Amino acid sequence: MNTTIIDLSLWDLVTVYSLLLMSIALAHLLRAGQSRDIFWSGLRMFVQLLVVGYVLHLVFALESALAVLLILIVMSGFAVQTIGARVEKKMPNFYRVVGSAMLFGCGGMTFFFCTLVIGIEPWYDPRYLIPLAGMVIGNSMTGASLATERLAAEFHERREEIETALCLGSSVKLSAEPAVSSAFRAALIPSINAMAAMGLVFLPGMMTGQILSGTEPLIAVKYQIAIMCVITGSVALTAFIILRFGYRSYFTSYQSLREQ
Repeated sequence: MNTTIIDLSLWDLVTVYSLLLMSIALAHLLRAGQSRDIFWSGLRMFVQLLVVGYVLHLVFALESALAVLLILIVMSGFAVQTIGARVEKKMPNFYRVVGSAMLFGCGGMTFFFCTLVIGIEPWYDPRYLIPLAGMVIGNSMTGASLATERLAAEFHERREEIETALCLGSSVKLSAEPAVSSAFRAALIPSINAMAAMGLVFLPGMMTGQILSGTEPLIAVKYQIAIMCVITGSVALTAFIILRFGYRSYFTSYQSLREQ
């Protein structure tokens, strides 16, 4: 098998960026109002990825545990901020709950995969830890957003139902259970759909990247199966922590619903 990696020149990037110009033109033609968003998002993507590329090049050369941990902390911090920007109605103690859930959910699953499954040496090997952690954090971020948003919507829609249950003597946990269950289902939908369609409908990014870099297809498939299990586990654990501790923040110490 030919393992030569085909590099992309600056002209190649300019060529593919013409597709964004086409998208802008189509949005303008249909008066969708997204031309500016497409332009600035494409520009931000270019600048951010270019900066990340140079930073990773430096970190790979340093091979420092401190540098790797710093990058992971920054990634997690931006993920929590992004979740906060997406969610309009935030639960009380939002950043503390979501930040803790991301730390234990993403951190726990990444540590499990990298140390107990792959067994990377050293444990902070940036070529494995940073990309894998990035995939776990990115997918968990989507699950966390859906969980928090759905939980807020459920408490708003079920307010009278929950208050009635409390008046009839139901516990806080039991009265909130339908809302928590609905939010957990919403958080897992993207991961479940991705697993169901993977292979038949689309080839996932990690597998495609490995194949393009010269990895044997079967090895790439094994890694993709493993990372999807880790991602689903991370989404489930992160959403569980958010919902388990988050629903309590909607109630007062007197076991009544807070005013929203």
